[in-house]
Amino acid sequence: MKIPVDTLLSQMKDAGLPHTDAGDVVSDEQKQQLLAHLRKSHGAQDAEPKKITLKRRSTSTIKTTGTAGKAKTVNVEVRKKRTYVKRESIEEQERLEAERQAEEEARLKAEEEARRAEEEARRKAEEEARRKQEEEAARHAEEDARRKALEADSAAQGGAEKEAEDKSKRVSVPKTAKKADKVETAEERAKREEEERKQREAEEARRKQEAEARRKAEEEAARRTAEEAQRIAEELEKRGGEQSQEKKEEEDDKASSIVRDAVEAGYRTEERQSRRRRRKPKSGGVVHGQMKSSMNREHGFKSPTEKMVYDVEIPETITVAELAQRMNIKAKELIKAMMKMGEMATVNQFIDQETAVLLTEEMGHTPKLVKGEEEALEDDLASLVDRSGEQEVSRAPVVTIMGHVDHGKTSLLDYIRRAKVAAGEAGGITQHIGAYHVNTEHGMITFLDTPGHAAFTAMRARGAKATDIVIIVVAADDGVMPQTEEAINHAKAAGVPIIIAVNKIDKEQADPDRVKNELAAKDVIPEEWGGDIQFVNVSAHSGEGVDALLESVLLQSELLELKAAAVGPASGVVIESRVEKGRGNVASILVQAGELEVGDMLLAGACFGRVRALVDENGQQVNKVGPSIPVEVLGLNGAPEAGEQVQVVPDEKKAREVAEFRQDRDRDVKLKRQQASKLENLFQNMGSEETKHVNIVLKADVRGSLEALIGALTDLSTDEVKVGLVSTGVGAINESDVNLAMTSEAVLLGFNVRADAKAKRLCEAEGIDLRYYSVIYELIDDVKQAMSGLLAPEKREEILGVAQVRDVFRSSKFGAVAGCMVVEGTLHRNRPIRVLRDDVVVFEGELESLRRFKDDVQEVRNGMECGIAVKSYNDVKEGDKIEVFEVKEVARFL
Repeated sequence: MKIPVDTLLSQMKDAGLPHTDAGDVVSDEQKQQLLAHLRKSHGAQDAEPKKITLKRRSTSTIKTTGTAGKAKTVNVEVRKKRTYVKRESIEEQERLEAERQAEEEARLKAEEEARRAEEEARRKAEEEARRKQEEEAARHAEEDARRKALEADSAAQGGAEKEAEDKSKRVSVPKTAKKADKVETAEERAKREEEERKQREAEEARRKQEAEARRKAEEEAARRTAEEAQRIAEELEKRGGEQSQEKKEEEDDKASSIVRDAVEAGYRTEERQSRRRRRKPKSGGVVHGQMKSSMNREHGFKSPTEKMVYDVEIPETITVAELAQRMNIKAKELIKAMMKMGEMATVNQFIDQETAVLLTEEMGHTPKLVKGEEEALEDDLASLVDRSGEQEVSRAPVVTIMGHVDHGKTSLLDYIRRAKVAAGEAGGITQHIGAYHVNTEHGMITFLDTPGHAAFTAMRARGAKATDIVIIVVAADDGVMPQTEEAINHAKAAGVPIIIAVNKIDKEQADPDRVKNELAAKDVIPEEWGGDIQFVNVSAHSGEGVDALLESVLLQSELLELKAAAVGPASGVVIESRVEKGRGNVASILVQAGELEVGDMLLAGACFGRVRALVDENGQQVNKVGPSIPVEVLGLNGAPEAGEQVQVVPDEKKAREVAEFRQDRDRDVKLKRQQASKLENLFQNMGSEETKHVNIVLKADVRGSLEALIGALTDLSTDEVKVGLVSTGVGAINESDVNLAMTSEAVLLGFNVRADAKAKRLCEAEGIDLRYYSVIYELIDDVKQAMSGLLAPEKREEILGVAQVRDVFRSSKFGAVAGCMVVEGTLHRNRPIRVLRDDVVVFEGELESLRRFKDDVQEVRNGMECGIAVKSYNDVKEGDKIEVFEVKEVARFL
């Protein structure tokens, strides 16, 4: 677990386990108890995510031509993000949303009822106050009329008395009568003002009393409205979801009528206001502006209030124009969206389904994937072979033996099979995938032997994918090697159980513990160290530990509970395929389910045919085979790719249809890849020197070896020299291969195959280089040498001698002559030189004269004096150094 022992012991103590020492043994039940405790303490029981977000990022380059005609490379990065939400969380969210909407509707209805009740109460209070005000005004008017009548009668009586009194007074004393008349007028004015003041005060008091009464009435109405609204809300809350559908519809209709009335009232108010604002015409005619306004207001088209969302059907490939048409938008808008996403495309360009889905979601529409022709054919093929009603039985395990070169994989299998397989392989190494089934004392086991050479990585990967258990053979005297690590990675990637067989333990330098330590560093922990990997010590020569290895394999298979349908149409996988003279196309197939019989119509990838014969690994013909049995099949119309799925179909018509469609698909993919490769090479080679090529026409005996050779030769290519595989194939070299090699100036290479008579004669007549190989090392080495011969030689500079200038003399013939002492190496007359001043090159040229005393010499050795005249250079100074060097060309190798 990669944690300190003290920490683990404390965690085990918290989990209630009795362990106190590092040497205590932990059982499986105790492991589960500790794991449950740790999960509970870390909160993992509630850590199940409700949604998962997947992100993908792909980077590509686009080659375009700029304005100046130069090539330009644009890096494009496409990021895709998709979130998957659990259906339970969506349903819970929808339920909560529905409850929230119901509560919101109930609240809005209660508020509407309360508002209407409040308005009704306010309206009644206003009418009551208005009625009281009118009654009070009528009463006051009646009182004023009665008071005015009384005042008029009293005024009339007082006027008659005053007139009589005035007449008597005017007779006696006229001046005094005038003064009294003036005083009475002032008193009347004061009385009238007093009466008016009292009347105003009474009116003010009455208004205050009416306002107070109106306020109290409004408060009472508001209180009653609030109580009524609260009662309605409580009743709605109490009833909740118990309301009948009719009641809900009635309330919805009432709410809709209220909203409609409010809208109509608002529209009428707005219309009245607009009529008031409208300018009146001066004459009886109609104003032009009014007519125009009414016409604009009564248009017939109304723009949609929200964007339309379409369900867009998207096939596997679709053009940009067609996709834009299905989304009801313009193509230029879609191209703009693609440019924002980093994708350049034209209107008529085809785009794949994933890009179309991203574009549809980006534009706000709903993508609807449509199955293409390939998916429809595959679905029809799957529907023809239905295994739902078939009963499954236990089957034998398929075991793959993997490991490094010369670690004893095939020798171990030979001991189990009691046969020598490696003796039939060129160079003593396995270059094919061999499949064998062995009946042991403990039961039947099917073995797959894969090559250990580095060039057969793809073959080893196919072996790991077709297997149930992997046995990795490690030599006890050699330890873990690169191919051993690669085999472990293949097995882990395929999710297959691993068993480590430590071979060659009978050697003196064998060290099984070293193997355990090295594999433990690669996260392969033995069972005795607390891991889950079985380690078995074996010897392929003496047979020691082989029985224990077989028991481990069968024990592991029992734990896996391997089952398969024993009857019905067969299905499996292609292990290897080849073309043999006299037998035609031969495919090695591992049957995984069902029963394969002679006469069945077999579909293997892009090849099909009726089974003419079935041959087991011992060369014996059989009529039918069941699950976990390897067999050679004759009768296919071609050599299928290794790793292709095999299926028995009911009729030949369906097999031919699917096979032809797959052939067309593979051809299109190949052409697209070649076209892309040509364009990339064209852009890469623009403005650079011509790249040299080694053209090869390669033929091999089996498909697996051909793929391994293609991968190995392709990896040899460099920037200066490239391997050009003009043609590759399985089977003997024929006349068409030779003609192709003549046309392309290629070399013919045969791996475990030979040329027929016509091809040999044509090669001799035309001088075509034809070579045969049986070991992959030799073929790769020869191609390396041929490529090395095309490499430009490397130029290396070698300093031959150095002379130091001691003095400078002037000569009428040579100009400046340097008197020098040779301090290093030898000076040669016919070699280039450099003049160095303060260890900096100031001139590079050649010698014009080299003399000792008065004699011209060809060379001057170390420790001797000489005179040197530099051609076309007279600025030699004392202290300079003259360096003589030579440039050599050295051949380069890959």
